[in-house]
Amino acid sequence: MMKIFPLMKAAFAASFSASLYFVPAHASETRDTLSIGLAIEPPGLDPTRGSSEAIGMVTYDNIYEGLMRLDGTGALKPLLAQEWSVSQDGLTYDFTLHDGVRFHDGSSLTCESVRFSFLRAGAPDSTNPHSAIFRQIADISCADNLHVRIRLKRPYGSFLYQLAWNDAAILSPASVATNISHPIGTGPFVFGEWRRGDHLTLRRNPQYWGDTPTLQSVTFRIMPDPLSASNALLAGELDAYPSFPSRELLARFAGNNRLVVVRGSFPFKAILALNNARHPFNDPRVRQAIAQAIDRKALIEAVADGDGTVLQSHMAPDDPDYVSLPDHYPYDPAHARALLKEAGARPGTHLTLTFPPIGYARDSSELIAAYLEQIGLVVTLEPVEWPAWLGRVYGQGLFDMTVIAHTEPHDIAIYDRASVYFHYHSPAFHDMLGHYEATADTARRHDLSRQMQEQLAMDEPNVFLFSIPRETVMDRRLRGLWTNQPIAGCPVAGVTWQP
Repeated sequence: MMKIFPLMKAAFAASFSASLYFVPAHASETRDTLSIGLAIEPPGLDPTRGSSEAIGMVTYDNIYEGLMRLDGTGALKPLLAQEWSVSQDGLTYDFTLHDGVRFHDGSSLTCESVRFSFLRAGAPDSTNPHSAIFRQIADISCADNLHVRIRLKRPYGSFLYQLAWNDAAILSPASVATNISHPIGTGPFVFGEWRRGDHLTLRRNPQYWGDTPTLQSVTFRIMPDPLSASNALLAGELDAYPSFPSRELLARFAGNNRLVVVRGSFPFKAILALNNARHPFNDPRVRQAIAQAIDRKALIEAVADGDGTVLQSHMAPDDPDYVSLPDHYPYDPAHARALLKEAGARPGTHLTLTFPPIGYARDSSELIAAYLEQIGLVVTLEPVEWPAWLGRVYGQGLFDMTVIAHTEPHDIAIYDRASVYFHYHSPAFHDMLGHYEATADTARRHDLSRQMQEQLAMDEPNVFLFSIPRETVMDRRLRGLWTNQPIAGCPVAGVTWQP
């Protein structure tokens, strides 16, 4: 349902010179290796069993492939499916697979591989983050090894697009038990090694069915500390760092002859998630009061140096269906206190704000706690490690409040899922989403998307905080690296070094 992006504060950017760096000995040579920095280590390497953005950063279109993919602009493209068609009633999807595709374990990709992957993803005991998508499937049939027919229970307009997501990867049935630590896919790179806490290495797949990558190997280095990461970039130990985790340290790269900072976009939606199933958040007046207690413009100034967009709903500005909505609950502490009194929430009410070890979450949580205490709420800050957040907060919904960013593209449908961790339920939203998915008409879908955004903006199930741009630090000679991130991923098959 969501992916996580780290934005960490650092207080010492200005004290370093951007001109100090080392040129590695191989700088003038054409290279076939790449070193990429990551702020968060993946909890595992199976996107069908976990929702962390870090999984996709390593595996999307590198190790695993789906029938479809998203390119760097967010456009839907074919991948394992070389062609497809959709019936006029929107219920039947026919796909023709590429011939000669093999998994890394040597087994062949067939229609049965697709059938196994999707039925597993939609099974009652599925751990797939988007299992609800695959439960739309009524039947999958195979006329032969290369032809897949998927019949849906009802028209589902987002189906093809969602087949390009990380968790729609096609798996080898023999590998599913061990993919979490030793992934097997059909992609242009095979898993090399994983030294936990340090790095993961991928190696070129010599039997890849498509165009052979130029790169021989790619290393993802786990570097959560922004200062260490910037030092590694300046020293030539890192070639690129997508979504660099400290805006303040970007000044170190200004004027650098080897490195460049590239501004891009991604569907980043930071929210203060509220547990709608718990008192007092089950009262919309309390949720509205919390929203009015937070000065989101000031929050962006403090957390992102003012470089962001205040959100009113669960849609990032780079989404084609994004609508700029009026602020229904502007910063107004006095009215927030009145709403709390009206809802019977007494001064001194104790709440816990749980947050994972990610910079934007920590910094936002500290400020939000101070804002809420100004309206009479007593907030306990609870930092937890990433596995604990994934298990207890996201997995079990055992929390009061939490700060997190969702970075899946166009994922507003999570507000209609019974298992979603913030426990929002709205018959009105459910009906709108049903009409949205029942039509393929672009204009009608946009209008319904606007209505859904407006419904969330009024209900305020979560406090929608901000969206920010994406900045990647990279070697100027690199070509083909994503600088926009339409989905959690860092595909490197098309990356080359300019001599």
